[in-house]
This record gives sequence, C-alpha cells and structure tokens, in this order.
Amino acid sequence: MASIIGKTINGQTYYYLREVARVGGKPKIVSQRYLGKAADIEAAVAGATVVPGRTRHLAFGDVAAVWSVLERLRVAEVIDEVVGPRRSDAGASVGTYIALATLNRICDPCSKLAFSDWWGKTAADRWVHLPPGALGHRRFWEAMGLLGEERLKEAERRIVAHMVEAFGVELTGLALDMTNFATWIASSNEKAPIAQRGHSKQKRSDLRIVGLGLVVSVDGGTPLVSHAYPGNKPDVTQFPLMVEELAERFGHLLEEGAEPAERFTLVFDAGQNSDDNFEVLDGLPSHFVGSLPPSDHPELLAVPKSSYEPVEGFSGLVAFEATKEVFGTERRVVVTHSEVLHEKQSQGFDQTLAKARRQLAEVQARLARGKTRKEKAKVEAEVAGILRPRWLSRVLSTALIGEKPTELRLRYKTSQRARAALEEEIFGKRVLVTDKGKELAPTVVVVADYRSQEAAEEDFRQMKDPSVVSFSPMYHWTDQKIRVHAFYCVLALTAARLMVREAERAGMHMSVRELLGTLAEIEETVLLYQGERGRPRAKRVTTEMDGTQKRLYDLFGLGSYAPKP
Repeated sequence: MASIIGKTINGQTYYYLREVARVGGKPKIVSQRYLGKAADIEAAVAGATVVPGRTRHLAFGDVAAVWSVLERLRVAEVIDEVVGPRRSDAGASVGTYIALATLNRICDPCSKLAFSDWWGKTAADRWVHLPPGALGHRRFWEAMGLLGEERLKEAERRIVAHMVEAFGVELTGLALDMTNFATWIASSNEKAPIAQRGHSKQKRSDLRIVGLGLVVSVDGGTPLVSHAYPGNKPDVTQFPLMVEELAERFGHLLEEGAEPAERFTLVFDAGQNSDDNFEVLDGLPSHFVGSLPPSDHPELLAVPKSSYEPVEGFSGLVAFEATKEVFGTERRVVVTHSEVLHEKQSQGFDQTLAKARRQLAEVQARLARGKTRKEKAKVEAEVAGILRPRWLSRVLSTALIGEKPTELRLRYKTSQRARAALEEEIFGKRVLVTDKGKELAPTVVVVADYRSQEAAEEDFRQMKDPSVVSFSPMYHWTDQKIRVHAFYCVLALTAARLMVREAERAGMHMSVRELLGTLAEIEETVLLYQGERGRPRAKRVTTEMDGTQKRLYDLFGLGSYAPKP
C-alpha cells in the first residue's frame, strides 16, 4: 500500500512516497522515494520542467574503457605484489599510481604536475576513490622511486603472463624491433646515463636519445618484452638481451613437448644481424625469419628474372629459393621481388638524386665565381657528404679540377646506364633467411612471417603519436624515472592494442586513434539543480550514443562504470 508522508526538517516539509507491505505477517516499509517539497510537487503536477542551473561535461567513455582493460590486466594488483605493502602516509598504492599514469598516457598525455587538473575533468573519481592531495606530482615521483630495474622486469613478467592467459594472446608469431626517442634532457645532466647522443631515428642529432626494444605478438601487436637501453648503444648489441629474456619468459612452452610447427617464430630485420646474434638464435628451440642486406649478396641479385616464381596470395610478388652459408652455417634463403617496393624505392631514389644534383649545382656555381676560400680537401669532403646517401655514388660521378681555392672547378654527371643497372639489380628485392625447412614453411609462409614485423613497426609509430599512447613528451630526467616512464608507456601500448584487438574480434575495424576518439565522445554530463539554499543537487547521465558507441559501451562493460539512476 502506497502513501505520501511528510517530514519536517528545520522548518521545511519534505514529502516521500512510501510503500508498506506485510513481511512475515508484520507491516514493513519496502520502498520510500523522495518527491521533494510542496512547490516541487506542484510544479511536477502542473507539467512544469525543472531546469538545471548549470551543467558539467566529464570525460567518461575512453577513461572507463581503458580502466576496464587495466583492471583485467591486474596492473595495480601485480605491481603492489612486487613492491610490497604501501606506506602508511602514501596517498595510494604504487600500483594505483602506475595504473593512473598508464591511463593518462593513453587518453591525454600530460606531466604529473598537470595530472590533477586533467583528472578533475574526468568521471574516474567515481570508481577510483583517492584522498585529497593524493594526486600531487611528488606523490607520483615517490611511487615511481620504489620501482627499480629488477622490480620493473618482474612486474612486466607477471603482467604479460596474466595477459597471455586472460586475453588468449597467440605466441606462435613474434616480431622484434628497436627504435629510440628524443628527449630534452640537458647535456650537463649526469643523472640520466640512459639518455645519450646517438643515431636518432627522429633525425634529432642535437638531442639525447633513449633506446627502446620490443618483442610483440603479431596477434594484435601486443608487447611481450620491452627493453630500455642507452641511446648510444647499437641495436645489434641489445638483441641477445631481449632474446634471452624472451626465452626465459616463454621457454617453458617449448619444453612441454611442442612440435616444431607449434614453436614460436621470431621475426627481425637486418639491423640485428651479427655472428653472436645468430649463435644465440641457433641455441634456442624456436624458429626465426630475418633478412640480409641485398647488396651484400650480389650473386643472389644477379639471378635472372626467369628463376622467380609468383608467390600465391601476394599480388605483384615473385621469389626464388637457395641455400647459402650465412654467419658460418648453411641456411635457407628466400629472395623476393615486389613491384610495389620497387616503385617506392625508385621514386625515393629519384628524389634523393634530384636533391644531390641541386646541391652539386650550388657548389659548382660557387666555385665558378672564383671567390671561395675553401681548400681543396674541404671541398672534396663537402662533395663526398652530398654523395653519401645510399647508391648515389654509383650513379653520380664528380671531378674536382684545380688546386688553389680560386682555381677549383667542379664537374658532375649522371649515368643513366648506371641508374638502369641499379634499378635492375637491387630495387624491389629482399633477401630473407630462415631456419625453417620447406616441409614446415613454404615460401608463402616465410614471406608472411617476415611481413608480420609490421606489427612492431606499427607499435613504434603509435608511440610516436603525440596525442594518443605517446612516449613523448617525457618530463623525467633521472635514469630510474626514465625506465619507469618507459615501463608505463609500454603498458599503455599494451592496453591500447588489446582494446583494438577486442574491437576487431567484435567486427569493428578501427585504429587506436579512431577507437579512443569514438569512446571519448561518450561523455558524462552532470546536471546541477540549485535549490533555495545549500549546495546544488547533482544528477549524472551519459550522453546520447550512436550504434558504434553503444557496441563499444557493451564490449568494454562501461555499464559498470556509468552513473546509476
């Protein structure tokens, strides 16, 4: 039985709709709903609409979806297990701080100083309850300071092991690659030996760089092993460390009697080649597919076109096979020619050639004026620098005449015959090397294996996106903090790749940026109703969703994080 009752509080009467029923033979209140004051009820009965005084819009969809994946990965729990009990004066556990840093790297990368402002613009404080002052930048630094190199490695091992099991990540195909990231660490800073000057892949030779290697599963490009290293170390020297760590993490899968076809295949590029590295590979109970610099094997490049055969499933690709001694062992090699790669290399070389000719023309004109003060040796060095890019010296010939600076003259010529020979010999060709036999992996499988390395390359491109899952900008300047930064940046990449993989399996083909952008459009609106006095009442609702957003909402279980009626 329902009835309306009034309660008088501080001189104001508030009305409730109460329902009473017999429970166990006795009357009991089973429902009580607040209706408001008499004026509120009168306005509602008259059909009037109560309009909020103001609204706030908070980030919800992307933040909640990412957090759901971090919870499934057990990021905070695993890190807390590795670090141990939290300090009594800590605002939150170390694992919580790392999870928050990972969340921010995916959704809206910013400094720890700006984190609190960003957090206030999200709805995440409804499901991550933190005490006041817990989000100060020093709190993050204190938590990061408890994660040494060994703890980081152990945490990554445990998270990856759980990820493989919880998400069913396939391990038969793995890709290894390395890159580096420019930093803005001062040259005088001696607290960051990991940041060194070296060959910057972002063309920033003026900045100190940090190297990062990844082994990723080609099943979604999910990272399995990460390795941060000094920027002045060649990639080839880091290869054994990563392969040995990979074997330690997943070697047990091979020791359980796995058949050769079930063993994982590691794919890498020619930058990792060395006698020592192939010796490491030969000692592993796994397979590999790598590549060799074509110009180092002229006898393979000289094989006539008639020896090439089409590769099924790859349009415009032909190949032939041979055996050759590579790093002290007779190995199977597959030489391929791609029309697409040929065209790209040809266009790229034409641009390089045109630039070199412009530079030589400038030097020629300067010398012709007879007013240069450069000695002949310096001019020769300048010309050599212009011809340094790959293959130029085969096509462009130069002659520097004269001895004194005012008498120097430059002549140069492009050989079209040499250009045609270069194109015929090298363009479009790759030389692949593998330990897989034909009975285990036909040519098409070896080619597909090698092309799977694009998963690692795509991961690095993603980490260099300045807006989403970004390594930069990095606001740390000590070796230890930089390693922690690299750790949660890889965690961010892992979560983002898993999200794309989940969406892909649900029939939604989206990039990381598209996926997070679509989720970010699902906002939480806070409606604020101001009464006659006191604080305004708040009502929270999510914004309207289209079909794709609703599917993502259900896929990532956002209903568990959404405001309740």
